Amino acid sequence: MNDNLREQLALLPDYFQGHLVLTLIALSMGIVISIPLGIWAAQSRRVKGPLLTIVSIVQTFPSVAILALVVALLGGQIGLVPAITALVLYSMLPIVRNTVTGLETVSSDVVEAARGIGMSANQILTRVRLPLALPVIIAGIRTATVWTVGLATLSTLVGATSFGNYIFTGLQTRNLVAVVVGSLAAASMAVLLDAIIGGLQWLVENRNNSVDSPRYRRTRLAVAAGLVATFSVSAYSLLPEPEADYVVGGKGFTEQYIIAGLISAELEAAGYRVDQRLGLGTEVVYEATANGTVDVYLEYSGTVWANRMDRNDNPGRLEVLEQVEDFVQRNDGMVSAGALGFQNLYALAMTRERATELGISSIDDMVSVAPDLVAAGDLEFFGRPEWITLRDTYNIDFAEKLTFDTALMYTAVAEGQVDLITAYTSDGRVAAYDLLIIDDPRNAFLPYDGMVLASPEAAQDGDFMRIMATLIGKISDTDMRQANRIVDVDGGSVSEAVDYLQAVVHGQ
Repeated sequence: MNDNLREQLALLPDYFQGHLVLTLIALSMGIVISIPLGIWAAQSRRVKGPLLTIVSIVQTFPSVAILALVVALLGGQIGLVPAITALVLYSMLPIVRNTVTGLETVSSDVVEAARGIGMSANQILTRVRLPLALPVIIAGIRTATVWTVGLATLSTLVGATSFGNYIFTGLQTRNLVAVVVGSLAAASMAVLLDAIIGGLQWLVENRNNSVDSPRYRRTRLAVAAGLVATFSVSAYSLLPEPEADYVVGGKGFTEQYIIAGLISAELEAAGYRVDQRLGLGTEVVYEATANGTVDVYLEYSGTVWANRMDRNDNPGRLEVLEQVEDFVQRNDGMVSAGALGFQNLYALAMTRERATELGISSIDDMVSVAPDLVAAGDLEFFGRPEWITLRDTYNIDFAEKLTFDTALMYTAVAEGQVDLITAYTSDGRVAAYDLLIIDDPRNAFLPYDGMVLASPEAAQDGDFMRIMATLIGKISDTDMRQANRIVDVDGGSVSEAVDYLQAVVHGQ
């Protein structure tokens, strides 16, 4: 077994427990909410149409959008609560629909016979219609279970531990072993839970004819054992654990994972217990740090300048940094521990061969041919103010603007699938793929100093801030580029890149 696989398997128990807890809590809440709603809809035509329409519309919303909306409505809170809320909403459609369908397919003759022997409406519902509809309702729960297991992988984006930690980290760091382990683990959990619920469905369907058969008894025992094991693991996961002293946040790309790992390593070396919440969106991690859910993370001066301060001018690197540090403290109570020493600028980049072919060395050179070019950006760029500033400064636009995962974006330009990308200047893949950074003579792109932002509470801790101060100004552009290269180009692990930066920081 190679070291990479061993490292991924070591993470499996924590990720398994996190994913299972998310799934079971969300599914249980979905059942408790959806079955009564389905019963109500089956008994009232005025309720049925609007209810089914609403749960169907919720299902059409992109899952990532639902997560983002839930986080926003909860005031930037991350972790289990927004993840479970979103998963409950997604689990409702098949359960509500199957509850309605199951109740409506009960034979009217059976209902009339029950009414004829004097049963009340509630007795008919609880003793006749629901028992007969139960197999169909359970089929809806099976569908909801598989959906929930799959969608729970996205919970990583809002700071909840799941198999998505494998998948998102693996995609960003080009670690296919992590992606495969996470995908297989999620698929295995879906199959296992589906088998348990399928067994329960078979027991319900055959409860009148086969209750004394050996197969029925074996199935009942297997289902009972599966349910006990599943809920026991979940209960164990919910037992109180020592609370982390600090929560280190990070966005969803390699550099963020590395710096989060570096900060965590420094805190752990000082004897603190640390938890990491990685793969968060820019707005999510900013709000989470402002409200104290996250204690510290790596931010970029240009991101705050453009996205939070709504500024599109460029007074220079030092001025931007100073105003950003003042803004985050004055408006959100966060404190900048300082800049780490490197910048991670946005820049347009092409393969050297393609740039030479088109005669491009600056963005000014690109303007005339831009309508024939295909550009690719990361998941955020074309929705960010930086793109608007670039577009308006040069009066430039492209034939197509495609959005890629960061790791795939570099591969796309290297293989000629797109003409140019919005690269990061601290990314080791710029040199590895022989990309040419296109000059920006009008300074449309803002400075992007990497700065350590601390939550209001963490900033009041003198020991914490002293540890952060040991990192400030210690990491150059070259150092950060090399750390990124270790992971993105050389195939090393994030921990290897962290070790490299620790040696740089401590002068080893």
